[in-house]
Amino acid sequence: MAHQVVVIGMGRFGTSVAHELYRIGHDVLIVDQDQALAQQMLGQVTYAVSGDATSAELLDELGIEHFDTAVVAIGTDIQSSVLATVLLKQQFNVPEVVARATNELHGRTLHAVGADRVVYPEQETGVRTAHSLFQHQTLEYMELTSDFGFSKINATPEMVGKTLEDCGFAGAHDDGSASVVAIRRGRQPILAPSKFESIQEGDVMVVAGRESTLERVKPQGIS
Repeated sequence: MAHQVVVIGMGRFGTSVAHELYRIGHDVLIVDQDQALAQQMLGQVTYAVSGDATSAELLDELGIEHFDTAVVAIGTDIQSSVLATVLLKQQFNVPEVVARATNELHGRTLHAVGADRVVYPEQETGVRTAHSLFQHQTLEYMELTSDFGFSKINATPEMVGKTLEDCGFAGAHDDGSASVVAIRRGRQPILAPSKFESIQEGDVMVVAGRESTLERVKPQGIS
């Protein structure tokens, strides 16, 4: 399912997030104060706009209240980062605001003003952020080829007690669209589990599949 995402700030991190989100099929609007940077993104995202994302008037003109998710990727201008986050969350009621932080204090401030998630680019790549935006159980994503990869996901409470098959996953030996190839259960790894393996609380699963399939993975019974 395609989502409407606005990415603010076209530094290295913001550009990486925007490129990857667009590549995997989402509608992406980018906003940057630098007109040249915004123009460079034309054709690489759905829409590219140059302007001040701390301006409520601009955000209103762009119809930001209709977007599902906003990524505030502003780099060193902490004041603008915080103000944009406040506007997006508190004035325009964007359902999910993900904000980049440059240090721990910046991160705590972003959480305090309403950011739903804070990321630290030195710890998390733009590609990983893009893949985990709409799959909240996803811990990380690793690309194997241009269209195939692995996701590491936490077992949710709704999965506990059900088999892999019950949750819509295939076992490692099955020709399924999304196959669980390993489960970490405490210190005990379970390699190549069958589709009848029962999921337990605390399980971490490694799921393999085509990138487009992993993006759509929503285990049966999980909302």
